[in-house]
Amino acid sequence: MADPAAALTHGRVLRIALPIVLSNVTVPLLGAVDTAVVGQMGQAAPIGAVGLGAVVLASFYWIFGFLRMGTSGLAAQAHGAGDEAERTAVLLRALIVGFGAGALIALMQGPIFLAAFRLAPASAEVEALARQYLELRIWGAPATICLYAVTGWLIALERTRAVLLLQLWMNGLNIALDLLFVLKFGWGVPGVAGATLLAEWSGLGLGLWLCRDAFGPMLDEARARLSDAAALRRMASVNSDIMVRSVLLQGSFTAFLFFGAGLGDVTLAANQVLMQFLEITAYALDGFAFAAEALVGQAVGARAGPVVLRRAVRLPFIWGIAGALALSTCFGLYGPQIIDLMTTAPEVRAAARGYLWWLIAAPVIGVASWMYDGVFIGATATREMRNAMLLCVANYALALALLLPTLGNHGLWAALMLLNATRGLTLAHIWRRREAQLTT
Repeated sequence: MADPAAALTHGRVLRIALPIVLSNVTVPLLGAVDTAVVGQMGQAAPIGAVGLGAVVLASFYWIFGFLRMGTSGLAAQAHGAGDEAERTAVLLRALIVGFGAGALIALMQGPIFLAAFRLAPASAEVEALARQYLELRIWGAPATICLYAVTGWLIALERTRAVLLLQLWMNGLNIALDLLFVLKFGWGVPGVAGATLLAEWSGLGLGLWLCRDAFGPMLDEARARLSDAAALRRMASVNSDIMVRSVLLQGSFTAFLFFGAGLGDVTLAANQVLMQFLEITAYALDGFAFAAEALVGQAVGARAGPVVLRRAVRLPFIWGIAGALALSTCFGLYGPQIIDLMTTAPEVRAAARGYLWWLIAAPVIGVASWMYDGVFIGATATREMRNAMLLCVANYALALALLLPTLGNHGLWAALMLLNATRGLTLAHIWRRREAQLTT
């Protein structure tokens, strides 16, 4: 019999991770093209309307990001256990939740838009254009949320090249339709919304085709398991834990921006520029964290033993650390030039340079937190992950209270770095105990 540990290689980690990294590169490109296309209309209002509408929908869609992570962990374990029917049932349950949630959002668009424009008031012209954008795009909600489930399922089965293909198709079609609808047909803001709507639904169609083996001979057995009480309870527990953890994390970043706003316009702008360095770091390290999700989940599902499980954790970690060191080096060498690309304001450039060293350190400080997120999701140890986040956010709040009044913006960045450091340390401590439970 082949040694399971021998199948866990550096090459396998890279085959999972690199397509995700490449896929993530296309995400900011689409936003840039949307902005550039409406910018050709020569007016400020359409740019603001598309930006505002996109943020409103992203805020609602983000709530359901747990479907991506929860599906990944549960499907990876079913795959590792060789249970093809349950692997398919995981996908079907997630698709039902995704479609139902998306349909509910679309049907409740009136109250959603009312609340959004009260929280983020805009000029009458921008609001009118944003409504045109939202009234079209919101009908893509079921497709977008279902795509979280599809993506998680493909990652669990290590089919990240399919994820890359899916992302390239959606973003490529979106960009092509943007150019056609706006620049050729002159449809303006509704043209941008229509392009995205068509890309979302076509993306779901392609995603389901990429998952087509889930709808093969095991489909009848999988459908019979859809209402399995134990599986439903487990799915609900995993997804609710992840949602709470994600809300806490997002709230921490929102608090960072909120407190930064109180330090003046220049500091706020500098922080916004520097936050892009964290975005780049997250996009780059996501691939290795996703590799950990798939490999750890499969090892847990297969009950493969301590040697295999530790190797499933260690190999993605090695590459995650290497990636973090490379990013820190890049930021150290080219950080000022990256800042200059993002802003032309001399005072913002100067302020951002003064805090750049925090971002040079950020990948190394935060790599353990990103990687252990992948490990815990793969092991579906989501309750522990949620509880660790509660503790870390409490520490973050204390750090803000102590450091912000005395150190200003340096204190704000120190608190954020402390949040990521304590996340990594806390999860590392918890994992030792959890790993012992999984391997006995």
